[in-house]
Amino acid sequence: QVQLVESGGGLVQPGGSLRLSCAASGISFTINFMGWYRQAPGKERELVAHIGGSGFTNYAESVKGRFTISRDIAKNTVDLQMDSLKPEETAVYYCNVFNHVAGNYWGQGTQVIVSS
Repeated sequence: QVQLVESGGGLVQPGGSLRLSCAASGISFTINFMGWYRQAPGKERELVAHIGGSGFTNYAESVKGRFTISRDIAKNTVDLQMDSLKPEETAVYYCNVFNHVAGNYWGQGTQVIVSS
């Protein structure tokens, strides 16, 4: 059974940094993409960033230059370094694993609060 365990959320002041980590277990297929999504209250879940096996990365326009995604393929882990955080980025952040055949798998989410 696939399990995604996230860590690293919390409370941070505007302009501060957080690092999210996710470890996937029970994987029996090739992971095409690992990434992070977020969902703010009253809003739809949106892609923050994802990374492919080749190292290809894709970021939401709003986080480019501030967030950095990295992945350890051997360990099935993905990290998201978030710098210069803004209050509007308060949300639940979800780890995601995607395979073209198996589909999407999600973590339970980790809360990020950006507030003074």
